[in-house]
Amino acid sequence: MHERSSVGELAERLRQEVNRYSPGGKLPSSRALVERYRVSPVTVSRALAQLAAEGLVVTRPGAGAFRAEPRRTPAPAGDTSWQEVALSAGDTADLVPRSVDASGVLVSLDVPPPGVIEFTGGYLHPSLQPEQPLAAALARAARRPGAWGRPPMAGLPELREWFARSIGGAVGAAEVLIAAGGQSALTIALRALAPPGAPVLVESPTYPGMLAIARAAGLRPVPVPVDADGVKPDLLADAFRATGARVFVCQPLFQNPTGAVLAPGRRGEVLRIAREAGAFVVEDDFVRRLVHEDAGELPRPLAAEDPDGVVVHVGSLTKATSPSFRVCALAARGPVLERLRAIQVVDTFFVPRPLQEAALELVGSPAWPRHLRSLSTDLRTRRATMTAALARDLPELALPHIPSGGYHLWLRLPHGTSEAALTAAALRAGVAVTPGRPYFSAEPPAGHLRLSFAAVAGAEEIAEGVRRLRTACDEVL
Repeated sequence: MHERSSVGELAERLRQEVNRYSPGGKLPSSRALVERYRVSPVTVSRALAQLAAEGLVVTRPGAGAFRAEPRRTPAPAGDTSWQEVALSAGDTADLVPRSVDASGVLVSLDVPPPGVIEFTGGYLHPSLQPEQPLAAALARAARRPGAWGRPPMAGLPELREWFARSIGGAVGAAEVLIAAGGQSALTIALRALAPPGAPVLVESPTYPGMLAIARAAGLRPVPVPVDADGVKPDLLADAFRATGARVFVCQPLFQNPTGAVLAPGRRGEVLRIAREAGAFVVEDDFVRRLVHEDAGELPRPLAAEDPDGVVVHVGSLTKATSPSFRVCALAARGPVLERLRAIQVVDTFFVPRPLQEAALELVGSPAWPRHLRSLSTDLRTRRATMTAALARDLPELALPHIPSGGYHLWLRLPHGTSEAALTAAALRAGVAVTPGRPYFSAEPPAGHLRLSFAAVAGAEEIAEGVRRLRTACDEVL
């Protein structure tokens, strides 16, 4: 049983039992709960923490857990209706309302109900995360001299150097800033490069989190279609001419959601078109370290082939480690670097030094290449399992491209299929899937689903999830 579901089940049992105790009464010890319910000490600790957060118990270090005192009658709710006027007062003056719609992001962050197979997750399942190397790196980092002091504002020089080497080309450590994860780095980049109301060119389809960033900054996303070879250069040039945009955001490697890799013949074209338009290319190199075993040699980042400062590069460690290991590089050349640095300082000051020190410890350890090799093998196996299950059980869902990197597949639904109806039916059948609509900044050409194979426990759960999706399709199609 997954640790997460065990915690939920134990917490529910303890909720039912806690009423047997008087307020202030002591619950059984953690050791007794471990023996009674045959779970791990970690599960007991997390279940008690959940009940403490709900106000049902209080925990006292060294003494144990006790039933909480009855809650006082809550104070009457205030009247917050005035905020609707305050929050919308400036909208009439904005070319693009700066509202924040996080729904497309939350799909990959929310945890499905217990028993539901998670084909929506955007991060590695705990069994794929390098938990022991991360723990060891954090422990070593905590012992480094000055580990809890203030870091240099741009990041630790050694970590900036490591990221610069991983990007390649002429990129140097002085052109790298350390940021708190890819989402933060993309937010900084778009705020630095485009004023509110400006158009920003995006791939279509593209990552919903980036669309949310753009809209929250008051920018106007303009779609440029993607095919199996990445963004189409002729349509990119047309979009620059038609809109006057000065920014294009792209994922050249294992694009989210299509999995496409920008073809060799298009890489130079994209840079040339942007340079002639006087525009920046924001390169979101988000899954370079999630390459599959059969991928072959990867193309270099676009930033490695850009001497003129066209590319602003974003590359993160998060996807290959843990959602909580939010360490990222933001690289740029020329005057724009100072603007990026200024916005980052205003927004976040700096990435906590212990996290940066831990990143250095991790990537410099023998465990890091071993983890990447193991992950590469596991992701290939999971992808093969899911594609085989889909071909066997759901041949009516088209799979135009099978990527050799990343953590998901992008499926096209039969004409006329309702994404909303299918995702709802899938949830009733016990599998959570991601609808395609949030990935499009304009009307989509067809219905789609995105299925993640990295957030589940393994091959058996992948096969079972596809069987449950078959049940949902039988209901809707």
